[in-house]
Amino acid sequence: MSDITRFGVSLKSTLLDKFDRLIEQSGYKNRSEAIRDLIRDRMVAEEWISSDRETVGVFSLIYNHEQRELNKTLTNIQHRYVDIIVSSTHIHIDHHNCLEVVILKGKSSLIKKITDELASTRGVKHGKLIMTSTGSDLD
Repeated sequence: MSDITRFGVSLKSTLLDKFDRLIEQSGYKNRSEAIRDLIRDRMVAEEWISSDRETVGVFSLIYNHEQRELNKTLTNIQHRYVDIIVSSTHIHIDHHNCLEVVILKGKSSLIKKITDELASTRGVKHGKLIMTSTGSDLD
């Protein structure tokens, strides 16, 4: 017996038409897969609300590497959290700007604290956290 459950959803036809156009533009083959992804996305958001859940974050930051002491400050912050920071990658964008991508795994509240600290460091031009999941509860 399959572990797939079929169910019906009632929608206004105008909303369904918009949804169908959206999923077609996004490359979905059918509504079911699009709805599954929407449900998973909401589940991930709920994981981040509960600050005691283990989550995964991908944080990107852009900064001018010529900013005095900035490289040292960013490195020191990351070294304080070696148990949470899984990996980081440094990319030279041009002669002045660098992109750093930091992958973190741990409690959502701590990931937010670390990424807020990195983003608010003087000389960081932009920081963005992508909040995702370990995947363990996304069947």
